[in-house]
Amino acid sequence: MKRAFDFVMAFAALVILTPLFAAIALAVWLADRHTPWFRGVRVARGGGEFGMLKFRSMLPDAWKTGVNSTAAGDLRITRVGRFLRRSKFDELPQLWNVLTGDMSLVGPRPQVPADVSLYTAEERRILAMRPGITDLASIVFADEGEILRGSANPDLLYNQVIRPWKSRLALLYVERASFALDLKILRWTAGTLLSRQRALRCVGELLDTWGVGDPLRETVRRRGPLLAYPPPGSREIVSRYLSTTAGGR
Repeated sequence: MKRAFDFVMAFAALVILTPLFAAIALAVWLADRHTPWFRGVRVARGGGEFGMLKFRSMLPDAWKTGVNSTAAGDLRITRVGRFLRRSKFDELPQLWNVLTGDMSLVGPRPQVPADVSLYTAEERRILAMRPGITDLASIVFADEGEILRGSANPDLLYNQVIRPWKSRLALLYVERASFALDLKILRWTAGTLLSRQRALRCVGELLDTWGVGDPLRETVRRRGPLLAYPPPGSREIVSRYLSTTAGGR
């Protein structure tokens, strides 16, 4: 049912959004006369790799800097790209990845190989699921760029204050995945356009029903600064990150 739903919805969305795709592609191309598409290397279900499509929001070959995390204010982001990232329109081409079966509408967000290489044995259970366009962490950390703004090492900060919670949310999804849960996540994701606070409250209430305690439950409410924390399956906070040219987040 999940795969059939993904295919039908992705196909319908691609057809309906064709005029928008054309307008965005033209705007990106006119800005610097380079391809409007970006294909980033991501880790697939089972540990393989695939090319995740996005509208290019950064300077051509920005991925060669070796910085995988993108903070708000990153000088590699183009003027058009700032709008695309703010509106999340840069993610729309991933509907094609859903159509081809590399991704699902709902599932743990696909990660770059450099980040997956740091996964603990516990985190690698996430790879049992097909990655998705949205998930619980996409709602909780929709402001990821702002969280990383001004950091001298956004990749390291990501692994210290975002990855530990994102991975825990992904593991909860792996354990409780269902079609009904997918519909809730899709509804809440759309709801962030109207009220992100309400969407965060819905995620928090879901964790309450699952019996999830602090600190994860408190983190998803986003009422205070994010705390550095060990990733699942580890007792140590990530203290170093080796940059690679893996593709950019």
